[in-house]
Parts: sequence; structure tokens; C-alpha cells
Amino acid sequence: MPPWWPPDEPWPPAGPPSARAWRKLRGSFFRRVGILLLLSFVLVCGGFALLAGWVASRLGILNVPGSAAPFTLVLGLIPLAVVLMGLLFAGRALRHTAVPVGDMMEAAGRVAEGDYSVRVQEQGPREVRALARAFNSMTARLAASDEQRRNLLADVTHELRTPLTVIQGNLEGLLDGVYPRDDVHLQPILEETRVLSRLIDDLRTLALAESGALRLEKEPTDLATLASQVAASFRAQADALQIELSVDAAPDLPALEVDPARIRQVLENLIANALRYTPGNGTIRVQCSFEGGTHVTVTVSDTGAGIPADELAHIFDRFYKSRDSRGAGLGLAIAKNLVASHGGEISVQSEPGQGTRLRFTLPLPT
Repeated sequence: MPPWWPPDEPWPPAGPPSARAWRKLRGSFFRRVGILLLLSFVLVCGGFALLAGWVASRLGILNVPGSAAPFTLVLGLIPLAVVLMGLLFAGRALRHTAVPVGDMMEAAGRVAEGDYSVRVQEQGPREVRALARAFNSMTARLAASDEQRRNLLADVTHELRTPLTVIQGNLEGLLDGVYPRDDVHLQPILEETRVLSRLIDDLRTLALAESGALRLEKEPTDLATLASQVAASFRAQADALQIELSVDAAPDLPALEVDPARIRQVLENLIANALRYTPGNGTIRVQCSFEGGTHVTVTVSDTGAGIPADELAHIFDRFYKSRDSRGAGLGLAIAKNLVASHGGEISVQSEPGQGTRLRFTLPLPT
């Protein structure tokens, strides 16, 4: 299932939401309308036939025995009542169907103008109520997507503003002669361009992963070796912070069919995040284990400050950062989507003061 697909709906879909069910509802609706029109036609025709007979008897065209004269008045009122009742029944049934459809047409016009907050009342026949329910679900998704788009634009703008401001300020200072053109003042410009480059790469990776368009170059991979290599690249940073960084891999760990570059990126994001929140003299452990015969589990645990309960549910959201975070808030969101692209899952366990355990699974090749 792609990471962008709603978790409560089956994948692959049977059609735009269950095309067969919609065809069944549509057929039932038109059958009901057909029965209503036929019944109205029969009532009206029958009423007019009785009315015509009564008029003919009153004009003498149709001979009616004298003893039946009292019934002619009744025969005149019955067709009139039948016609009126038929028209009343048809009008009421038509209104019962037309009003909710009209409400949906008006609401669709408002959605077309960009108002995604509109909802319609679920009323009318069963088929029309189902249509209204689907319409409300559609507008709710459109509203959520629009809000995500607005938040993404705001977050990207905010993240790009800081490095661009630093670059612009330093370049203006160099051009105006305020700063000497030496390595001391050129180095910050280079660092900020690297920040911009990483941010753009992260945004591209996240966009491809969320859209399901990320291409994975899978190959047989020794996960233990990969984890050791990633940990080795952080060793100098960990030693400088006086943090013990270790890797513990099960000896019988099987080879996996994964994209090693993407899984490396997942491990780098998790270890970098652990280093960011682990104080000096702390420990970070990367454990690779073989569980259940269906998947391999990788756990990155630290002895950091932990994550408050109110933040725990949001750490995989893009651009979500704690108050003391110095990152862009994309690392864990990227890790989640890359793991999901491989068919795995990622989870977190943490309590304030008790450290954090980030765990993800990768399925074994079939």
C-alpha cells in the first residue's frame, strides 16, 4: 500500500470508491424513479378515464340507468381525488429526491469556487444519502489536502528564508567592502548553500515517497554491514560528544532485498536524530534482529531526554520540530516514507527522562 493511501481503505482500490457498488445504487435509484413515474402515469390515466366516463354520463353520451344516478356524483369525485392524490404523491416523491440533489448541486458550485468547508445534509432516498455521504467525504479530503498544501508552502518558505538571508547578508557585506573577501567570511556562505542543497534533496525525496513515485534500486544487502558503515560515519561526531555509539547485529541475519542507499538514509536520519538529543556520556545502540521469520527489525535507542507524550504522535509529521530542534523537521518524515516504500513499518517508544527507541521493520524477500 502506498504511504499516501488512506489506511482505512483497501489497496488496490476496486474503482472510484467501489464502482460496482455505485452502479448498483444507480440502478436501484433509476428503478425507483421508473416505478414512481409508472405509478403516477397509471393513477393519472385511471383518474382521467373515470372522469371522462362521468362527464359522458352527465352529457348523456353514456347511458346510465336511473337507479345509478346517485353514483354518478361519486364517480365524478373519485377520479378527481385519484388525480389529485397521484399528483400530490408524485410531487412529494419528486421533492423528496430533488431537494437533496439540488443542495448537492449548490454545494458542488461552492466547492468549484474553492470553498472546501461546505457539507450537505444526508437526506432523501437511500441512494441519494449515499451520494451525499460520498460528497461530504470528498470535500473533507479536499479540505485536508488544501490545508496540508498551505502548511507545506508556509514551512518551505520559512526553512528557505534563513539560509537565503545569511547568504544575502554575507554577499552584500563582501560586495560593499564591509567584510574582507577571505575564507572566514566565505565559509558561512558555503555552509548555507549546503543547507539549502540538503533541504531541497530532502523535499524531493519526501515528495517522491509520498506520491508513490520513488524508484527503489533493490539489491541483496547485508543489513549488519550497512548499519556498521553508517555508525562508523558518525563515530567522530559521537566521540566528540563523548557518546558511546555501538551496533549489535544478530549473527544469523539474512540478506534483504532493499535499496541500500535509501535504507542508509533511514539509518542516518535516526542516528543523527539520536545524537542531537543525547547528552554527553550517553549511549546510542543500533540493534538488528531477526524476528518472526517474516521481517528484520532495526532499533535505534538512546539515553536522551525522551519525548513528551503530547509530541510523540507528531514526530513523523513533516516539518514538525521540538522547541529546541535545530533541524528542518524532515528527517523522521523521510524515514517513515522510505520504510513504508519498502513495505515496512516504523514506530517510536519514548518517555521523558527515559530515552527514545525508534524501531522499523523490513520484510524478508519472498
